[in-house]
Parts: sequence; C-alpha cells; structure tokens
Amino acid sequence: MDNQSCNPKRWQLLRQKLNNLHPEDFARALERKNGAVLLDVRTPEEFQQAHLPGAINISYLTPDLWDRLEELNPRSPYFVYCRTERRSMRVCMLMQNGGFREVYNMEGGLCAWEEAFGPVEVFNG
Repeated sequence: MDNQSCNPKRWQLLRQKLNNLHPEDFARALERKNGAVLLDVRTPEEFQQAHLPGAINISYLTPDLWDRLEELNPRSPYFVYCRTERRSMRVCMLMQNGGFREVYNMEGGLCAWEEAFGPVEVFNG
C-alpha cells in the first residue's frame, strides 16, 4: 500500500535546498553583509502598502522576472522575502540555479517578521 501522506510536499523539498533564515537571523545577517541587496518579490501593490527599509521590488508575478534578475550582480548577497515565503522560496531557487552565489530566504516571510518585530511601517516613495 502506497501511503502518499508520508511523502513530503514539493515546497518542503524545495525549501531544504535553500539558505533559510528566521526573521531575527535574517535581520542580523542582512546588517552584517557588505553590499547586501534586500529583495521584496511581492506585487508592486503589496510593496507600496509596506516593505522593509531599503528593499527593492521585483515581483515574482512579473512576466520578465528572469530578465530583471539577470540585471543584478550575481556576486552580491541577496536577502529575499515575500508575504509568507512561498514566492521567495521559488525566486531563491531560480537565483541559485541561475548562478547567484549567495541567496538567503526569510522563513515565514513578512508574516513571521511581524510576529518577531511588529508591524512593518508604510514607506512612501
């Protein structure tokens, strides 16, 4: 009898291949890494509502996602987040497979960040 419930979900397998950091560790590592890039992969509308200071926005849902990622320096460290971690995991895997050397995924996304640090401020501009 084949028990499908014992097989790990695809996203869990994907997650094991990434550099995952809890929000507290993510924040500390981001502070310590020279030249680090903070990448928010949510939609522009989500980004406009609130985002972490210094983040740049490249939406996971944009049709030219890979083209936009290719414009980035693959030797820089990247700290990637979204709302719950599903989109950031996929972008991190894409970046790793595309030759980016140092990519970190924030476990739990902004939902986990807000649990650890409180609400994310709204940034205009």
